[in-house]
Amino acid sequence: MKPEATARPSITAFFPACNDAGTIGSMVVATIETLDAITDDYEVIVVENGSTDYTVQVLESLAEHYSQLRVMTHRQALGYGGALQVGFASATKDLIFYTDGDAQYDPRELRLLLPALRDDVDIVNGWKIDRGDPLHRKIIGRIYHHTVKLLFGFKLRDVDCDFRLIRRNVFDVIDLESDSGTICLELVKKLQDAGYTFAEVPVHHYHRTYGQSQFFNFPRLWRTLIQLIGLWFKLVVRREHMRRIARRRERAVVKAKG
Repeated sequence: MKPEATARPSITAFFPACNDAGTIGSMVVATIETLDAITDDYEVIVVENGSTDYTVQVLESLAEHYSQLRVMTHRQALGYGGALQVGFASATKDLIFYTDGDAQYDPRELRLLLPALRDDVDIVNGWKIDRGDPLHRKIIGRIYHHTVKLLFGFKLRDVDCDFRLIRRNVFDVIDLESDSGTICLELVKKLQDAGYTFAEVPVHHYHRTYGQSQFFNFPRLWRTLIQLIGLWFKLVVRREHMRRIARRRERAVVKAKG
């Protein structure tokens, strides 16, 4: 017998998807099956982001069969950060789970995150047990991880793991601006600076079976480096976000009281 709905969490799961036709279908179906076992109140959102393969057709077919699925198609690419911003803003449930649409993470492992979301925890962040990538990407990934951890003062074991469960009300206090892959650094830094509490859970990371990475090419890495420097200046040197966090927190308190 299923427990009462009031004892079960309200969850939005969303995926940014760009040229993920070969994986997004299984991601959506696995997520719906997992959420159906966890809760009676959920939705799945896919933010399609300028795909040039048949991702849109796959999503349209899925939407005909699953009423829980919302597809948000953007023929003009938003950038990875832009897609995440749309997903966070579109979520309507109390908890937000997100990961990428390329199936390098298993959405069924959402089950592993939920027990760690105690009353005193705001974000459950996955950390990769072992990175399922070629050696050169593992090396670049480790250099990137240690560099940003030093620059931004991150405390997480794996800042670059896009497998997260987040309380939606944190977005009453923080806002996001990055439209590129640096949004993950911005998200974690602002959550950390706002005083929110993280828990970390090990998750599996798999070899990419379809498509190509949107990040691992030289022009993209160069742009990411420039954006990384700009983000560091804004968040570590100028720290203007702290004033916005304080103002938004005050408004959130007033809203909660009234």
